[in-house]
Amino acid sequence: MAWLLVSISLLLSGASALAAAPQSDPQLTPGYVLSPGDVLKILVWKEPELSTEAFVRLDGRITVPLLGDIVAAGRGPNELAAEIQAKLGRFLEVPQVTLAVSQAISAHFYVLGEVAKPGQYGLPSRITVLQALALAGGFREFAKRESVLIIRRKDDRQVAIPFNYKDLEAGLRLEQNIFLESGDTIVVP
Repeated sequence: MAWLLVSISLLLSGASALAAAPQSDPQLTPGYVLSPGDVLKILVWKEPELSTEAFVRLDGRITVPLLGDIVAAGRGPNELAAEIQAKLGRFLEVPQVTLAVSQAISAHFYVLGEVAKPGQYGLPSRITVLQALALAGGFREFAKRESVLIIRRKDDRQVAIPFNYKDLEAGLRLEQNIFLESGDTIVVP
């Protein structure tokens, strides 16, 4: 009977952890931004000769059949797809364009300071601050766990987002365990 109570307790605590899953501030979380190194899949419905895979070059451009070079870096996939669709309207009656990021090679984040393995890490999927700290090997002995900062570029300025590991460890303020974005830097004093 005791194991049943423990199991129910674990299930309930798991449900509350799911309910308190990290929430990102919509003001700080724009959609994915294309960068040099990304590989894009451009599909033009019923036009296989116009469908292609495009590599975002170091100059931030891609090459699209019929259209030539188009600036991709710094833009969202939907914005770029809309531009391609509009420009193909000169050649096709009603073009339908789908754009997908097939490889987000450019996505990465950094961890600096009092962690076991500081450095640059790839961002192949959604990763929270806590998961990033785990990838960096955790805190060193004298790390100030209550004073961690996430530095994020927003438009033309940088924003410092506080992260208090001690609160998180105590089960408090779970909302601060946000998802990282490409280019984020975690600073552990």
